[in-house]
Amino acid sequence: MVLKSDVAIAFKQQQLLLEGKPNGERREQLAQVILSKEFVLIITGIRRCGKSTLMQQLINQLKDSVAFFNFEDPRVFGFETTDFVKLDEVIGENTLYYFFDEVQNVDNWEIFIRNLHDKQKVICITGSNASLLSRELGTKLTGRNIQIELLPFSFKEYISFKKMKAEAATFEHYLVEGGFPDYLKTANKEILQQLFKDIVYRDIIVRHSVRNDKVLISIALYLISNAGKAFSFTNIKNTFGVGSVNTVMDYISWLEDSYLLFTLPKFSWSLKSIAISPKKVYVIDTGFGDANSLSFSNDTGRLFENAVYLQLRRTYKELYYFRDKGECDFVVKEKNKVTHAIQVCAEVSQENLPREVNGLLEALRFFDLEKGVIVTMNQEDEIIQDDKKIQLIPAWKWFMN
Repeated sequence: MVLKSDVAIAFKQQQLLLEGKPNGERREQLAQVILSKEFVLIITGIRRCGKSTLMQQLINQLKDSVAFFNFEDPRVFGFETTDFVKLDEVIGENTLYYFFDEVQNVDNWEIFIRNLHDKQKVICITGSNASLLSRELGTKLTGRNIQIELLPFSFKEYISFKKMKAEAATFEHYLVEGGFPDYLKTANKEILQQLFKDIVYRDIIVRHSVRNDKVLISIALYLISNAGKAFSFTNIKNTFGVGSVNTVMDYISWLEDSYLLFTLPKFSWSLKSIAISPKKVYVIDTGFGDANSLSFSNDTGRLFENAVYLQLRRTYKELYYFRDKGECDFVVKEKNKVTHAIQVCAEVSQENLPREVNGLLEALRFFDLEKGVIVTMNQEDEIIQDDKKIQLIPAWKWFMN
C-alpha cells in the first residue's frame, strides 16, 4: 500500500520529466499504432528496448488530456490493487488518454484497465513479461486488446540512429553491435551484461522463487552461446543435472517470457510432433548475445542467422525451421499456409552451394512454393532449378524491405 500523497508526487514529477525528455529515435512501429477507445494497446518487449520511448512518441502526437504513470517508480514501491483508486483520483475524471508503463507489476491490474476501458478511455500499456500480460489479458480483456511486440533497433532503425548508409560494411557493424539504444550510445558492454543480470534476478529468480539460481543462469548463458542451434529439454536436464525435464521447461519458458531468448519449433502439421521435436534457440539481440557470451560472435554464420530470425519475427507471427533430408532455416506460416522459405548463408561457395540450395528446394517442393530466398552477407544472384526460383539477396538490402 502507498499513500495518496506519494502517488500524487510521483505522478506530477513523472509528467514533468516526460515533457522534458527528447523524442528519441522514431520507431518503425509508430506508423502501425492506432490509439482507439475500442481496443487497449499493449506494447511488450524486453527491458530497455525502447518501449517507453515509443510510448512517449505516441504521447507527443497528442495535445492534451494525457496521463502517464510508471509503476516501477521507487516512490510507489508496494503499489497494490487498492491503490488504483488513489491513482484514479490523482489523475482526475477529465483525462481521455492513459499511458501506463510496466503495469503488470501490480496484481489485478487488468481489473482497473477494464474499468477504464468500459468508461471509453483510450489506453496504452507496456510490459516486459509476456506471460503475465497474456494471462491477465486472456481473462479480462479478451478481444479488447491489440498487442505490439517491440524488439531492439532493426537494421533500418540502426542506420538512422547512427546516421550511416545501408551497405554491407554497415550491416557487419550492426551484427556485432545489435540494436539496444543505451549500448549504441556508449559502446559499453557492461550495460548489456548488467541488463542480463537485472532481468534474470528481478524478473525470473525473485518472481518465481528459483532456488538453484546458478543452474538457471548457466542454462541461460549456455543457450545464448548456442544461438542458432537445436536443443532438447532432456539434453539440457542431463548436461546441467537438473532434477526434471519439467523444471528445465519452466526455466526456458521464463527466459522466453522475459524476452531474453526465443525458441523456434521444427515444422510439422502435427501439434504433437512440434511439441516433442528439438527446438532451435535465438537470443533477443546480437549485440546482447555478444556481450554475454564468449563464443557468440566467433561464429558469423550463427550471428547472421540470429539477426535474420529477429527480422522475420518483426514481420511474421508464426515461424518454424524445416528439416527432412536437408534443412531450411526458416519457413513462414500465414493463415494455415506456408508462404515463405528462407535460407541463411553468409557466403555461398562451391562447397556449400549444394547443401544450401537442396535444403531450400526441399522446402519449396514440400510446401508447393515457386520461389525462395537465400539471404547472404553481400552476394546477389538468381538460380533457376527444377522450375523453382532462388534469389540470393544481400542482407543489407533484404533488411531494408
